[in-house]
Amino acid sequence: MSVTIEVVSPIKKKLIVEIAADVVETELENAYKKIAKTADIKGFRKGKIPRKMLEQHYGPRAQYDAAGPLINNSLYKALLDNKIEAVSQPEVKESGVVESGKPFKYEAEVEVRPEIVAKDYAQLNLEKEIFSFDESVVAQQLEQMANSRTLLEVTSRKKARDGDTVIIDFEGFIDGTAFENGAGTDFELALGSNSFIPGFEAQLVGMKREQEKEVEVTFPEGYGSKDLAGKPAVFKVLVKEIKEKIVPKIDDALAKELDADNLDDLKERIKENSIAQEQQRIDNQLQENLMTALIENNSFEVPEGMIENQLHHLKDSFTQKLKAQGMSLEMLGMNEESFAKTYRDMAVQQVKGELILDAIAAQEKIVVEDAEIEQKKQEFSANGEVPLDQVEIYFKNESALAGLKGQILQGKVTKFLLDQAVVTEVEPQQPEQDAAAESEAGES
Repeated sequence: MSVTIEVVSPIKKKLIVEIAADVVETELENAYKKIAKTADIKGFRKGKIPRKMLEQHYGPRAQYDAAGPLINNSLYKALLDNKIEAVSQPEVKESGVVESGKPFKYEAEVEVRPEIVAKDYAQLNLEKEIFSFDESVVAQQLEQMANSRTLLEVTSRKKARDGDTVIIDFEGFIDGTAFENGAGTDFELALGSNSFIPGFEAQLVGMKREQEKEVEVTFPEGYGSKDLAGKPAVFKVLVKEIKEKIVPKIDDALAKELDADNLDDLKERIKENSIAQEQQRIDNQLQENLMTALIENNSFEVPEGMIENQLHHLKDSFTQKLKAQGMSLEMLGMNEESFAKTYRDMAVQQVKGELILDAIAAQEKIVVEDAEIEQKKQEFSANGEVPLDQVEIYFKNESALAGLKGQILQGKVTKFLLDQAVVTEVEPQQPEQDAAAESEAGES
């Protein structure tokens, strides 16, 4: 087998492969043997048909059947022998005809990682937010925690208020005639939730138990049912029960429910977590600023295969997070195609960032030491409360170990770059500034 390599672009190579005639003959013979087992030619028994007769009747099929193994058995060997690391499935562009006594030739293209020489990465000018902690965050989170434990209880009040939940029976009519799917029994409705037709809930405020009332509303023009859209309707409503929200007091009892010793202990935990989260957010933003600067300073093509792989990784990660919340992509109105469209730019930036960091690691001779790998494994064990021997078993997988090494390497390169960067601290951007910046970006 002879292989000629041509550079199509910085991210694509062409392989011109020629396979010797004797190898071609072997595959052709194998193809005819398989065909002979089932071939049906008048005057010959199955399995006893001469090669020449098979060639006359099944020549094109045999050529096709032989081409597959010839390509499959040679293409990946050609990549391996020539030390070409494909980042996507190779694509056969042109193929000759498989003929007895002649060599077989084909051309394939394959995407490869671009060979990058990173530049302009030393002493980058970066901005970092000044850390400042707002004590009101503690009170807000305490309120959220209390609200999350809100209970619905039957109220002693006679009349329903906005924010109450009422249990109702209802039936809807248009021009005096009940319409399909317009009735409900023991329906639980939170007043003020805007989950019903506009204007409906407001008319229930002030109603008493066992009170009946006719509620007049108009269906929105864009209502899902065309038969109802834009039409006035009357609902006969019976309020059967009124429930109010009971929010627990923010005290030591609530703190103990949240596994704290007392309210002061809970406040201190909230403060510590909030500070850690804010510092992490600022650090993450600084790293994003770093990656943005590196990408702006280094322009290069990215293989489509690497983008597709990163999109697949992002989708898997996003799907797992949604699953943990009892949700799915479909519930967000997304499918694989719309996800790829939405997150493609992010995937491109992430791939570029990874390639640049790898290039800097090579140029600066930054490597991952065995001791760093072992330390990371111990951290995974401790943080995940998983026995170390199970972590060791997991990382015996070559792909998992390569991912771990990549994670450590990128962390080291990022630290190397940040340590020498010129970092200017800036005041945190306020929400109104964010909105103004977005408005200006939209107008430009």
